[in-house]
Amino acid sequence: MRIATAAEMKQIDRRAMEQYGIPGVVLMENAGLRVVEVIQDILKEIKGKVFTILVGKGNNGGDGLVVARHLHNRGGQVKVLLLADPEEFQGDARVNLNIWQKMEQPVYQVNQVNGINIVKVALLNTDLIVDALYGTGFRGSVNEKTGRVIELINASPLPVVAVDIPSGLEADTGRANGPCIRADHTVTFGLPKIGLVVEPGAGYAGKLHVVDISLPRTLTESKEIPRQLLTGEMIASWFKPRQSDAHKGSYGRVLVLAGSRGMTGAARMAAKAALRAGAGLVTLALPESSQPEAAAAIDEAMTRGLPETTEGTLAAAALEPVLAACRSADVLVTGPGIGTHPETVELIRALLPRLTIPVVIDADALNALAGATDLLAKLTVPAILTPHPGEMGRLLDLTVAEVQENRLDLARAAAQRWNLVTVLKGARTVIGTPDGSLYINPTGNPGMATAGSGDVLAGLIAGLLAQGFSPERAAAAGVYLHGAAGDLAAGRLGQLSTMAGDILEFLPEAMQSALNKTNLP
Repeated sequence: MRIATAAEMKQIDRRAMEQYGIPGVVLMENAGLRVVEVIQDILKEIKGKVFTILVGKGNNGGDGLVVARHLHNRGGQVKVLLLADPEEFQGDARVNLNIWQKMEQPVYQVNQVNGINIVKVALLNTDLIVDALYGTGFRGSVNEKTGRVIELINASPLPVVAVDIPSGLEADTGRANGPCIRADHTVTFGLPKIGLVVEPGAGYAGKLHVVDISLPRTLTESKEIPRQLLTGEMIASWFKPRQSDAHKGSYGRVLVLAGSRGMTGAARMAAKAALRAGAGLVTLALPESSQPEAAAAIDEAMTRGLPETTEGTLAAAALEPVLAACRSADVLVTGPGIGTHPETVELIRALLPRLTIPVVIDADALNALAGATDLLAKLTVPAILTPHPGEMGRLLDLTVAEVQENRLDLARAAAQRWNLVTVLKGARTVIGTPDGSLYINPTGNPGMATAGSGDVLAGLIAGLLAQGFSPERAAAAGVYLHGAAGDLAAGRLGQLSTMAGDILEFLPEAMQSALNKTNLP
């Protein structure tokens, strides 16, 4: 599913009207009807319920007036609160205000002196609030009176449904520069907007409903829009059925170069995740003193001890043994738990330019590249980087705040600069690709902010890559399934109690749900 900017969505609407001849008032009618259908699903019954609808003067307000009419026709009691003078309404919004008034239904002008009291009284007897104040063209911050209205709405315990986007939220950034509606549900039209699927915007949007308002699919599925929202249906389409005569060699061999003294858990989780992803053979290569511990703890993977430093980390002398092991593997994943000993850093920097198989670079392997990102240009194999914001900041010499402020742009820029896939982890993980495309992941939760979660993701991506997924799809599918497994774990165990091992345990169920196209976001 494509993700649009406000300008792209405006262009889609314009082309639908001008090229395809769909009147704007028809699109507005369809939009209002879809909102009413979502409200019906929420409340189950509309007849006899009381609704307060906040209406602005633009097309978003016109959508809200369509909602008001259909709720009234279905037996609801509707209070329309205008935050603009009626004479300011134009175009299709004016048409729908005229219809509402011809139905002899009242409107209340909140922009008047006693407007705040009107809102307070309306909220005393309301079952649900509809926010139709501002649309996707909104920028900056709301005025003082509107801000006071929004604060009243947010302080209310009543459910709120936002029309297209919560008022006060910027569609292209997800930022709220002042008071902003905190919706329980947002019904957005045609395509999700960037601000609804990245933080903090996703938190203001509540549950997101992307609805069809009869826009032609040639417009909404255009490859000119470079961003996509990952879905279970998309991920399922990338998996191919296993052949009846397949054997373990058919599904790839993963070499996991990971671990150090006291950090074998990270290495084991990466290896287990590669196996859970479906890789046929996994070999865990780690410092020789840690090899017995790892071998005793994981039955399904082979283990290999390598030269180590006096501190139990991978030594520079491990380079040739690792290159030899790579000749018997299809994919390398490196970084989990390796530490930042100078010899280990030397090993990683010497290894990467000599690789002949695709690589997933994670954790301390990323830290080894800080100040030496020119090595990424020397890679001759497909690569996937999986940094969290701190690691991304070290690679780009930026603060974490600077990374978080520009997640989409930085993920894209890094992928294009280094000609590899970049997975910028965090809430709403972003995957950038060398061709400038972006994927945004809707799965996952704060309970996954726990030690080992990233190790599981790195192994999962490597396992998919070994089975023949392209780097772009391996990264995107791995991120989606990792988050889905975390959501299942949090749902059963609670976010506070979720551990990385729980993500591993729920990964098979997450994969099966995606393949069966169930429990989709």
